[in-house]
Amino acid sequence: MPKRSISIKRHRTSIALEKEFWDALDAAAEHRRVSLPSLIAEIDQSRLKAAPPPGLASALRVFVLKETQLSGVGDKAD
Repeated sequence: MPKRSISIKRHRTSIALEKEFWDALDAAAEHRRVSLPSLIAEIDQSRLKAAPPPGLASALRVFVLKETQLSGVGDKAD
């Protein structure tokens, strides 16, 4: 599982995710015209509002899943 080191609010952290999740996060950042660290920082801020907050890797996976659902990928035809 590939790891990447990202700085969030001047704090360096390593995140391990499957390649497919990194690819989807890269695409989401590009689509939003923000850097990957900026997107991850935004997701990190959102996850901290939950009680108890999920781990960052889990929050990133859920973000990718929700993005996929919003885009209609995987929808079944009637």
